Amino acid sequence: MASTVADFMLSRLQEWGVKRIYGFPGDGINGLMTALDNAGDAIEFIQTRHEESAAFMAGGHAKYSGELGVCMATSGPGAIHLLNGLYDAKLDHQPVLAIVGHQARAALGGDYQQEVDLKTLFKDVASEYVHVCMDPAQMRHLVDRAARIALSMRTVTCIIVPNDVQELDAVEKPPREHGTIHSGVGYRRPRVVPEENDLRRAAEILNNGKKVAMLVGAGALQATDEVIEVAEVLGAGVAKALLGRAAVPDDLPFVTGQMGLLGTEPSDTMMQECDTLLMVGSSFPYSEFLPKEGQARGIQIDIDPKMLSIRYPMELGLVGDAALTLRSLLPYLKPKEDRSWRASIESNVDKWWKSVEKKSLMEADPINPELLFWELSSRLPENCIISADSGSSANWFARALRLRRGMKASLSGNLATMCPGVPYATAAKFVHPDRVSIAFVGDGAMQMLGINGLITIGKYWRKWSDPRLVIAVLNNQDLNQVTWEQRAMAGSRKTERTQNVPEFPYAAFAEMVGLRGIRVETPDQIGPAWDQALAADRPVVIDAVTDANVPTLPPHITASQAKSYVKALAKGDPNAGAIVWQTFKRSFLG
Repeated sequence: MASTVADFMLSRLQEWGVKRIYGFPGDGINGLMTALDNAGDAIEFIQTRHEESAAFMAGGHAKYSGELGVCMATSGPGAIHLLNGLYDAKLDHQPVLAIVGHQARAALGGDYQQEVDLKTLFKDVASEYVHVCMDPAQMRHLVDRAARIALSMRTVTCIIVPNDVQELDAVEKPPREHGTIHSGVGYRRPRVVPEENDLRRAAEILNNGKKVAMLVGAGALQATDEVIEVAEVLGAGVAKALLGRAAVPDDLPFVTGQMGLLGTEPSDTMMQECDTLLMVGSSFPYSEFLPKEGQARGIQIDIDPKMLSIRYPMELGLVGDAALTLRSLLPYLKPKEDRSWRASIESNVDKWWKSVEKKSLMEADPINPELLFWELSSRLPENCIISADSGSSANWFARALRLRRGMKASLSGNLATMCPGVPYATAAKFVHPDRVSIAFVGDGAMQMLGINGLITIGKYWRKWSDPRLVIAVLNNQDLNQVTWEQRAMAGSRKTERTQNVPEFPYAAFAEMVGLRGIRVETPDQIGPAWDQALAADRPVVIDAVTDANVPTLPPHITASQAKSYVKALAKGDPNAGAIVWQTFKRSFLG
């Protein structure tokens, strides 16, 4: 029997299947810390170095497990620190519960120390459910509703617990009287499939198309077989949104790779030339990379009706689970006899991968960043989990890695925030301690939050059955993505005082906290560095000195981008000479 409200809260979370909470202690959650101690091994508490990391790890936990991710922070500043990581989870539709402490009830409204209006603070990020526990009898239904809503709506919820309430006597069964709530545990995701008439109508549109293109996102991660089968029947190519990076393997000849600014030429060409678009489980936001309005007949499958027909004017929107809907659609589809469209897609894909290899091997000063990714592709361990941070590392993550079936991969999709790379990769090891976890992180994000994440890894890695976790740092001493955006979008030269990042000994720091550090300064060291890291008996940081002047070119360059680019260089960009040479090589020699 639980003795306090905090004890009961944790026991109720256990009933919901929660085995782990990511967080950082503080006096606003002392009651919960005591309850965690009382719970023993039933719930593992992962002490992060910062509350933002705790929220990122909870989101990564949800992404890589499909389970409810839970993070915890103290009142006031601790709660505030959670917000960015929680927004990352919310915008990528991940189920996360935030538990935050609060000042004692008697102090609320008295301008007390660390008193923040937490309900208002969390009302946007946890818009579906945020409540304060003011009475022990509330706790049962607060936990039940917060967990069920987070899981069913794939969103963030929040429970705020004043510190005095945490230590009150538990009420496990509210009195059976007017004004009380009696809730229960459990949620089973429903099977959602469109009506047969809508499936027939969708099939008619797809059967009539001569050039069918598919775009799949995170909603298709559990529909790999169905996506492949539909693509084979329709003779379609399959492009991927970033969050759907692992939805279909890259070793299939008709998988064109990523879409958008970070996308591939085969995906871009396919979208420009298709006459029918089938979008599955994706909220891909950039309309300029989709077919021109009126060019293609569109069908979209999504579990969330709010997301239908908001990126492209679809002829038909189907509300349903991706795998079930595609499986139900297949009997109505007719195999395409003319395979010329598929043949052209496969030819473009083959040329693309040859081009990626050629560009990866181009010389740079000192290391071409794309080579760091390309050399890993052939070495990727089976069922590995890959995380990327935002920035130029996301470009190469999108283009230069060939993922195989069974692998997982993610990054901050819709928020595109810096810093989730190391927390995601660390959470992946807690969720799957027997799988290799790899993260690509720019030096800006590494200095912002990643370095202290290494301390967390140093604290826990011995618990993992397979200790291999590799953090590859793109060390170019430049906030590279923003620098390129300045040139290509604003027509501005690089502003050195805002963009330059100080040197830091990432590999040496890793050694200081008990990890392995490998410094890579020449291209010939990259392959051996990966071999050493993937054979190591502990987590490894690869500190790769990369060239900031290698451009991350989009699949096609618009006239306005080219104009801004030239304008930036004409203004005397400090790296103009190297940029012109690298751009020329990649545009005309690759």
